Formats: sequence, C-alpha cells, structure tokens
Amino acid sequence: MKILFYPASGEVDISGTAGEYHALAALIVAGSGGHAAEPDATDDFGGTALSGLQVSTAAHRMVLISIDDARGVLQISGASAPLAVLASNVEAMAADQGGGHLHIDYFPDHPYLAPTSVSLIVNSPHGGMPTR
Repeated sequence: MKILFYPASGEVDISGTAGEYHALAALIVAGSGGHAAEPDATDDFGGTALSGLQVSTAAHRMVLISIDDARGVLQISGASAPLAVLASNVEAMAADQGGGHLHIDYFPDHPYLAPTSVSLIVNSPHGGMPTR
C-alpha cells in the first residue's frame, strides 16, 4: 500500500490492492491496529511517503483522519459507528470494478468525519477513471 501526504494541499492519497483495502477496512472496524506502507513510495507531484497508518478508538467522537508528523504515519480514530461507515466506504472501493477514486472530505454536518480531518483520497485497485 502506498500512502502519500501532500503538505501543500493537506491531502492524503492511498493506493493499494483490493486485499490491502479489505485488511484496512477490517482494522478500521476493529478500531485498533496498524498497517505498514511502502516507505519509499514516490510520485511526480511532491507527495511525501508515510510509513504506515494507525487506527484507534476514541469514544463518542467522529472520525478524525490526521498525520502524526513525528512518526510519519496516517492516524484514523473515532467511535465505533463512525469508523464502521468509513470502513464500508473503503470496502466499496475494493469491490467496485469500475475504477476511479473516492474523496473523503469534511463538509458541514458531515455524517462521520470530524471538522479537522485531513482530506483522504482512496484510489481504486481496479484502475484510474471510472469505466462507466
């Protein structure tokens, strides 16, 4: 799995296989655990490779997606119900054969994201732009 952070835009871009996305969704539902990423991942757009991600439970909280700069990891925390919604979105990207990507961005009254969450882009393991 590649996890790239773009400091200029504040976005995180994730690319992985369907299997990696299923494992990520399972971690999110469990509310704890970590997943290593390709530490030397690069791109042509100035992304900084993160070494992995860490999931934790935070009772009575919406999902907070953040960067731990000191450790170079993506952090995902929240209460069980909001984490389950995020996990279902990750599962949907793993299963959607049409390709494309999913933007997970906060907006006012977002159903599961905390206002201070960084934007997350989950790329389909099945290719670039949607085929339909």
